[in-house]
Amino acid sequence: MKKQSASAKTSNLNGVAAPRTLAIDIGGTGIKALTLDPQGKPINERRKIATPKRATPKAVIKIVEKLAAAQPGFERVSVGFPGVVKDGIVYTAANLGRGWTGFDLATALARKLKKPVRVANDADIQGLGSVSGRGLELVITLGTGFGSVLFVNGTRVHLELGHHPFHNGKTYEDELGVRALKKKGRKKWNKMLAEAIGELSRTFNFDALYIGGGNARLIDLKLPAGVAIISNENGLLGGIALWRDAPGARPSARSVKPARRSATPAIRPPAPLEAPPNA
Repeated sequence: MKKQSASAKTSNLNGVAAPRTLAIDIGGTGIKALTLDPQGKPINERRKIATPKRATPKAVIKIVEKLAAAQPGFERVSVGFPGVVKDGIVYTAANLGRGWTGFDLATALARKLKKPVRVANDADIQGLGSVSGRGLELVITLGTGFGSVLFVNGTRVHLELGHHPFHNGKTYEDELGVRALKKKGRKKWNKMLAEAIGELSRTFNFDALYIGGGNARLIDLKLPAGVAIISNENGLLGGIALWRDAPGARPSARSVKPARRSATPAIRPPAPLEAPPNA
């Protein structure tokens, strides 16, 4: 019997190299799915289903199953989740429903999808799809809530800045989450974001700050050097980075593809922000 070559073992019936990664992004308003080739390039169009109100584990898993069934073949799964996740187990899910605390999401999805699954915070995964792997890089996401993660020369350190005191006794999420945006309006929200960026700069003295999430498109500020808006799509594209290294290993600068942006962030603290006109 002729021995199968290594290249043949890493291909599938469709002629696409394996392993392919199903990237899932669970958000407060939508659950998205995209399949990536081994290099992290999409091989199909992104699909999205609205997140049900007060979403329970059962409801979310049902949607993920539906999205997965519509994807091309895949050999593994990466999931971004809006809360604290350790070893695939959910510890917090402030913007979803009940039943998440202590829920083993990775194991539950692996059983349903019959594939190995890795789960991380959604901001962490967006960061993995954006950072250069050099210096002190901070990522924040502006969506239903306020996500955050810090990378030190590529090593990921999850943060929960969203629940940290920020302004007049209120948290970052209180002032920059979607509820604040709807209540205060875009102009005041941008002014508060300018203040937050200055505060984060003084706190972390970061080399680069990346701002993502669904509401990043509403930013009207003139951002200083070292601060860039990243594509919300990075929340899916970063999913492959969970499989490039062993858990806890530091991703190399080569393995983490920088986000596309208008200018490379300077390695220095950002200059003062300019508030929107007539602020």
